[in-house]
Formats: sequence, C-alpha cells, structure tokens
Amino acid sequence: MALEMKVPSPGESITEVEIAEWLVATGDWVEKDQAVAEVDSDKATLELPAEASGIITLMAEEGDAVQVGAVVCLIDTEATNPNGAGSKDADNASSSAGGGDKAGNDAEVAKEVKKDTAVKTKSPDAKKAPQPEKAKETYASGTASPAAKKILDEKGMEATSVSGTGREGRITKNDAVQAKPSMGTPGPGSRGESRTKLSMLRRKVAERLVMVKNETAMLTTFNEVDMKAIFDLRHEYKEAFKTKHGVSLGFMSFFTKAVTRALELYPAVNSMIDGKEMLTFDYKDISIAVSGPKGLMVPVIRNAENLSFRGVEQEVKRLALRARDGDITVDEMTGGTFTITNGGIFGSMMSTPIINPPQSAILGMHNIIERPVVVDGNIVARPMMYLAVSYDHRIIDGKESVGFLVAIKEALENPIEILMGGDVKKALEL
Repeated sequence: MALEMKVPSPGESITEVEIAEWLVATGDWVEKDQAVAEVDSDKATLELPAEASGIITLMAEEGDAVQVGAVVCLIDTEATNPNGAGSKDADNASSSAGGGDKAGNDAEVAKEVKKDTAVKTKSPDAKKAPQPEKAKETYASGTASPAAKKILDEKGMEATSVSGTGREGRITKNDAVQAKPSMGTPGPGSRGESRTKLSMLRRKVAERLVMVKNETAMLTTFNEVDMKAIFDLRHEYKEAFKTKHGVSLGFMSFFTKAVTRALELYPAVNSMIDGKEMLTFDYKDISIAVSGPKGLMVPVIRNAENLSFRGVEQEVKRLALRARDGDITVDEMTGGTFTITNGGIFGSMMSTPIINPPQSAILGMHNIIERPVVVDGNIVARPMMYLAVSYDHRIIDGKESVGFLVAIKEALENPIEILMGGDVKKALEL
C-alpha cells in the first residue's frame, strides 16, 4: 500500500512552501516520524516527518514550490526493511519484496526518463557558422617601433595589448599615442562566481522590505543614550542574577522594559493601519529580531509589559535558542506590535532600521563606544549608544516619535527610579 504524504499547513495564511532539502532519497527505508525533508515557508524552515515506516519515493525536486496539501512523496508501507528490522513472516516478506522491487523499478524508470529528457541531440544536418578568416601574421605583427615602445612603457602597457596599423601589423608611434590602458584587465586573483537560489524565506523578506519602502511614509529619528547607569547595575548584580535565575542580566531586558513604558505613553507608536482605520493595541507584543541559520527571524515576546526583568531575559533566551536550532514555529513569529533590532552586536554604529510590517515603528540599538561627553561642565568618558526609531509618518507624527525615543532615553539613563521603582533587588527578584 502506497501512503501519500501531503504538505501540511505550517500556519494560517501560508498556501505554498518550497522543498529546501530532501534528507532521504528514492528507495530509502524511512521510519515513522523520521525527518525526510526540510521545507521553507515565507516565515520559517520546518521539518517534514514521515507519517509511516516504509520505502519512500520522492515526487518533488529540491527547490520546487508546492501547494499546501500537495503530494510530495509516497511511502510503501508494505515493503520490508532491507536492514532486517521489523521483518514480517515469509509470505508477507515475499509480497513486500515485490513491492520493494516495484519501488526500485519505479525509481530506475524515473531516473531513465529524467536522463533522457536531459540529453540534448544534435542534428546531423546542422551547418557550422562560417568562421571569419584569420588575419595574416608576420614577424612584424605586434612589434612596436622604438618610439612607440617608449610611449607604451611610459603608459605601463604591453605591446600585445595594442593593434598595429603600420606595415604588416607593426605598432607605430601614433598607435601608441592613441592606445588607452584597459580599465577592465583581469588581475592575477580568482574571478570565479557562483549562483545560489534564494530560499523562500529570504525571497519573502526581500519582498516585504521593498513593500515597506514603497508603501509607507517611513522616517527615522535618532538620539543617544548614556549607558553608564545600566553598566553599573549589571556590574553589581549580574552574578547574583545569573546564580538566582540561570540567565544573564543583559541589555535586552532594560530596553524591553523601556520600550513597553514608552508605548504606554505614546500609544500611536503601538498602532498600525488597517484599511482606512488605525488599529491601536492595549497590549505590547515585542518582536525581537535575531539572526538564525536560515536568515533573519523575528520571534515575539507576548505581553512583554507584564514581564519582569527575569521574565524578559528567560523569554529572549528561549526564543533565541529555538531560532538558532531551527525549532521556531510560525505562530511564535506572528502578531508583534513593535520590533526591537540590535545591529550593535555586529558592530553597527548607526543605521535606519526598516519597519517590520504591518507594524508602524521599530527601534534600532547600536554598538556601545566610550566617547567624551560633557557632564556637569566636565568632559568625561562615558559608554554611549546611538538609538534610532523608524516610523510610519502616516499615523505617527514627529512629536510622538521624538517623544517616544526621548522616553526610552530617560528610562535607560535612570533605570533605578523609572524601570525598577527605586528598589533594584525587588525588581531583579534577588
């Protein structure tokens, strides 16, 4: 019996996936729940598990785009495991062997058909295009006169790169004067190139980014924040925090808390356009941009406004590990209301982050560098970070965007009073 394996729905609104990689080949024995393929949707890469044990026949090629519900492979559930595991009685084994032979024969036929269609035949009557007659060469061809040679040496050119117009191809002084060095002359290094098909996830990200640039009135406002207060807190409490909670006290919890507070003060930033209406949320689902093995992924911290410093750090770590290991689900990356991205971990000093649609704003964090700043009339070195907020000017005015970013700056520069209620140990649950 041949079991048809169909593409399951990875999530709501996804109608098509792409076969990223087959992990098995036609004729292989597969066990139930064994991963047989990796499929790309426009949001994540997922594994396709075998629905039963048997010999598999592939029905799609790597790189094929297939509809959700389409058959991508067959599994002969009556076949016998060639490794001997789980063998049936002699009659069943004989019958199953026939099934296995059939699967093998089908595979061979498929290979032959593919081979035949790939062969390109040449017509015996095909005529060769006439070849241009080669110019006659003599001992003088390509030889520069003394005057021409001097000019070519001054230009750093070889005589072989110049066509001579003199008698029998000799390079004249005028040829050397008129000759121009080639700006496209290959150097001594490699000039190879490769072509790789973009994954469905990468193509969808590219499509969405271009859409944002074309369909939103996107602007970016900048500010800078003195990170000394947060540096001091982390230096004093990071070991106790990690010992107590099993996660590090990073920057992300401070920024997430500062963002949820600022969103409460400026609700338009926590909104999005829905047709002719503005949809504003009373909850703060914060999307965190992370770099995964398949590219940029944006898992969501749900109701971040209700989480403590410990809760944010634990959720960030959980989602980052799932993204890194390829276990992140579509549901975990859907429905954010505001995004935080940290280009600083890659060394970015300043950037204009692109809005994550359909959201209306995004906060960009950058690297922290000690710079001289004036504090109380004195020049001192402080760890400074540039912040950037890109926003959709259609629903967020300049006053709101600037006020929102200033509110974040104020919270980060005075975290004990604004983010911790004046009690550090209580806020950190120590």
